[in-house]
Amino acid sequence: MNRREFIRNTSLLASTAMLGSVARAGESDFPVVRVAEAKRRFKSAVVERTIERVKSTIGNKELGWMFENCFPNTLDTTVDFEIVNGRPDTYVITGDIDAMWLRDSSAQVWPYLPLTKEDESLRQLIAGVINRQTRCVLKDPYANAFYKDEKKISDWKSDLTDMKPGVHERKWEVDSLCYTIRLAHGYWKTTGDTLPFDDKWREAVLLIPKTFREQQRKHDRGPYHFQRNTTTPTDSLPGRGYGNPAKPVGLICSMFRPSDDATVFPYLVPSNFFAVVSLRQAADMLEQIQHDATSAADTRALANEVEAALHQYAVANPEGFGNIYPYEVDAYGDFYCIDDGNIPSLLSLPYLGAVKTQDKLYANTRRYVLSTSNPYYCIGKAAEGPGGPHVGVDMIWPLGIITRGLTSTDDKEIRACLETLRKTHAGTGFMHEAFHKDDPTKFTRSWFAWANTIFGELVLKTFQERPHLLD
Repeated sequence: MNRREFIRNTSLLASTAMLGSVARAGESDFPVVRVAEAKRRFKSAVVERTIERVKSTIGNKELGWMFENCFPNTLDTTVDFEIVNGRPDTYVITGDIDAMWLRDSSAQVWPYLPLTKEDESLRQLIAGVINRQTRCVLKDPYANAFYKDEKKISDWKSDLTDMKPGVHERKWEVDSLCYTIRLAHGYWKTTGDTLPFDDKWREAVLLIPKTFREQQRKHDRGPYHFQRNTTTPTDSLPGRGYGNPAKPVGLICSMFRPSDDATVFPYLVPSNFFAVVSLRQAADMLEQIQHDATSAADTRALANEVEAALHQYAVANPEGFGNIYPYEVDAYGDFYCIDDGNIPSLLSLPYLGAVKTQDKLYANTRRYVLSTSNPYYCIGKAAEGPGGPHVGVDMIWPLGIITRGLTSTDDKEIRACLETLRKTHAGTGFMHEAFHKDDPTKFTRSWFAWANTIFGELVLKTFQERPHLLD
């Protein structure tokens, strides 16, 4: 089952019904909704201490309760950790789907990185994610999601692409490979540990610039193509599986977005910005850990080329906003000016280290994507916030609200984001993929660990930097 089918099968009405007793229990003082301790997949003493410190300190008890539920959700419900051949190995599902997305698994454990200094078992857990991602990239750098069983045949085996055993889905998304580098680099900088970065890791990380160059499509369309027999157009690619055409200018084609929807124009701007950051991080690691100056220089050169192409081709000028970054371009002069609630998004660029918050184009872009000029910005009776094409109009993404809070430097804006999230969890104590702008009880995905954990990241960041906003 893929994400779109899960949404379809559980439907908004079914999700509303799932609230049941939990919503009614919310009439009392915050019911226990976190999974019972005996059933938790992984336990971390430092995570528990962090939860208690936040809960006991902040004045907003409902946010404290939500933090207790959401921050540990990845550990409680989605990780499968073991030692394989003397090395840590961690398989991480997204929540409601038994498959490991490179993007989601990286993002789900990212907020725990600062705590690894106080918890050796947590450090090993994240090292295990890196080790498994290395094997995933070596299996297929074009795939976005994998199974724990590396011999399992996918339900999507009929897709017209080069499907391999162990691959759940093979949608080419630039950000999938970027996220693996982001986690590896963050782990290295936080812990100083280089054990995960062996010869196999080097082989995998060198596949990334190779794959990116193939998808610059300077000389041909490259080896990747994808089609699916489906009634949902965004689950397949036009152009006989190669997507819509793009002018080869140095940007990297991403045939799918982080939502797993097909792109309209192949150059997905947020993902190309992310690639610039990730390639430079990979170059630093190749140089300092692997002592491979040649590969490091080659990887930096690719980053510089993509960055220069972004400056030249990824600028649009919608009326009333000045120059902004568009969401997608084809380098023939066509732009798609929207934003998506997922990450990477235009809104998330400072969070990913791609631009500074004071960057003029980013500031203009931020005004655009947080306005009704963006067709997927929702304003309703219950809330307002970023949405996206994946679930459709009128549906707000908590990920988008969280991203807005994480990238803001304004107390009023951060407080408004936290308050919106507090008011729209629909009595569940957890985040969801999306909820209706007029009725938060109409939501998709009751178990979406990434949204839960990054909500915890926002609360913890606010607790550390602006605790008065949590009163």
